[in-house]
Amino acid sequence: MKKLVLAAFATLLIAAGDPATEAEHTVEPGETLGGIANRANVPASVIAAANGMVEPYSVRTGQVLQIPRQRVHTVKEGDTGFGIAQRYGVPFANIAIANGLAEPYTISNGQTLIIPAVVKAVAAPQTPRTEPYFRWPHDGEVMLGFSLREDGSGHDGIDLKANRFDMVRASASGSVVFADNTNRFGRLVVIDHGNGWRTRYGHLDRITVKLRDVVKTGERIGLAGDAGVATRPELHFEIMKDNKRVDPAAKLPQR
Repeated sequence: MKKLVLAAFATLLIAAGDPATEAEHTVEPGETLGGIANRANVPASVIAAANGMVEPYSVRTGQVLQIPRQRVHTVKEGDTGFGIAQRYGVPFANIAIANGLAEPYTISNGQTLIIPAVVKAVAAPQTPRTEPYFRWPHDGEVMLGFSLREDGSGHDGIDLKANRFDMVRASASGSVVFADNTNRFGRLVVIDHGNGWRTRYGHLDRITVKLRDVVKTGERIGLAGDAGVATRPELHFEIMKDNKRVDPAAKLPQR
């Protein structure tokens, strides 16, 4: 009975698909690209590139992902380059390049060959994305959320708990359009992300970028502090679209 249960369980695993061995994986409910990559032992960035994915690399249930897996083959008596290429579905020219083989591509018994991954061509997205993928500019907890009202009162961003001199990162790539002192936020950095999108970072102890600098997502733009009207070290963060404040909680990924 126990053997039958184990056999049935193994059958279910095979049916569900195991990223550790398969060349294609169908995304199951609750799976993430990071989790699939860990089980497949293939970097998430490699899987993303093979499937034409862009940040934030989200996957959806039922999506079929190609897993570009590198394999090895030990040459046996009677093996030929043509036969090995047919067996793995990889052009032998690719195998030769991966193993540094030169013409006439001689192989010998016992030789271990790397079989490089070959994936199907993935069409590039047809419609360019006009909205940035925003990342958290700091890992601190939210002390005060967005509560801006139609009359302009309320809180126009989020305040993140921080320690003095903590690194503050660009939430998305763009160019610095303001890096100076203000009355309310003290040292403030504003980044333009194109298409009317901007982010603002206030109460900085130090600004580490200059006007017109081009920054990438996650790049340091300053150090947290309590400049301006802050009563303790914190980061005030805003997202704007066409000069109107947007609730950052609706744009930032879940933690």
